[in-house]
Amino acid sequence: MERQIKFYKTISGNSPVEEYLDSLKGKFAQKITWVLSIIEEFDIIPTKYFKKLENTAGIYECRIDFGGNTYRLLGFFHLGSYVVLTNGFMKKTQKTPKEEIELSERRKKDFLDRGGLI
Repeated sequence: MERQIKFYKTISGNSPVEEYLDSLKGKFAQKITWVLSIIEEFDIIPTKYFKKLENTAGIYECRIDFGGNTYRLLGFFHLGSYVVLTNGFMKKTQKTPKEEIELSERRKKDFLDRGGLI
């Protein structure tokens, strides 16, 4: 099964995930790109890199650990084969911050309310 990574865009055309990735140093962005390629290319993705978050509205977490830092990208599946990434952040605690999950859920609803066009 082939998956495609897409970045959520706001109604004004901004892409929060692209902006987040652009803010990172080269090596961090390279590692994130590598993890995203695993998500696109592997039929079975190790949960070390990608897993569904419990008690959410279908929100998944891309997990990137690099240089002692933990990065996360949140998103959701759309039309079976698309993974739409909504937001990214550096994780500083064990639990994924509730406000990041809520932001991802709001962006998912916004995306679907606007017709879910890829």
